[in-house]
Amino acid sequence: MYKGDTITVIIPCLNEEQGIERVLRNMPDFVDQVIVVDNASTDRTSHVAASLGAQVIREDVRGYGRSYKRGFGDATGDLIVTLDGDHSYPVDALSYLLEAFRHFEVDFLNASRFPVRDRQAMSLKHHFGNLMLSIAMSVLYFRWVRDSQSGMWVFRRSILKDMQLESDGMSFSEEIKIEALKNPRVRFGEISIMYTSRIGEKKLNPWRDGFANLLFLIKKRLPRPKP
Repeated sequence: MYKGDTITVIIPCLNEEQGIERVLRNMPDFVDQVIVVDNASTDRTSHVAASLGAQVIREDVRGYGRSYKRGFGDATGDLIVTLDGDHSYPVDALSYLLEAFRHFEVDFLNASRFPVRDRQAMSLKHHFGNLMLSIAMSVLYFRWVRDSQSGMWVFRRSILKDMQLESDGMSFSEEIKIEALKNPRVRFGEISIMYTSRIGEKKLNPWRDGFANLLFLIKKRLPRPKP
C-alpha cells in the first residue's frame, strides 16, 4: 500500500526470463500485487516470475493488448502501474511516479521516455517513428502527448469500466491513452522517466508495428457506424 492506495503492478511478458528477474528483484515493498502475464512464452519466464513471488497468469493468445486486458481482469489494487518485463522501464522509480500522480491530482499518468538520456536505449529510427506517432495522435485528439507509445502508466483501476479497449496488439498502448483523453471525467498527465536498454531479444517490428499503430489511430478517430 502506498499512502492509502493499494498498488497492482502488471507486466506482460514474452520470453523475458532474464529481464523479469531483474524487474521483480527491484520491485518496491509497498506494491500489494504483482501480475506477470505470460503471453505464451517458450522459456522459463513463468517459473522465474513465480519463484520471485509474482502472480503468474498464462495468456496463450499472443498480443500486447491481449495480455494487458487479461491482467486487468485479475487486478485488485486501487491504482495500476504497468511496465515491461525487459527492465527498460525504471521499476525503482515507482514511488517517484506515484508521488507525481498524487501531486498532479490526475487519474491517468503517462510515463514519457523522452528525452531519451540513454542513447543505446532507442535507435534514431525508433525515435523518429515514436515522434511521428505522438504528433499524429496529438493532432487527431487535440491534446499534446509527448510519448503516445510508452508502456509505463499509473492509473486508477476504476476508470477501466468506462473504457472501450479493443486492440489486442501493440496499438493498445496508444488506445488506453486515447480512452483516458476522451473521457472528460478523467484527468490526464504526463511526466518524463529514465528509459534504458532492454535485456533480451527485441521483438518489435518498427515498420510493421509503426504503420499498424498509425492506421489504428486514424480508425479509432473515425466516427463509428450506428447499429
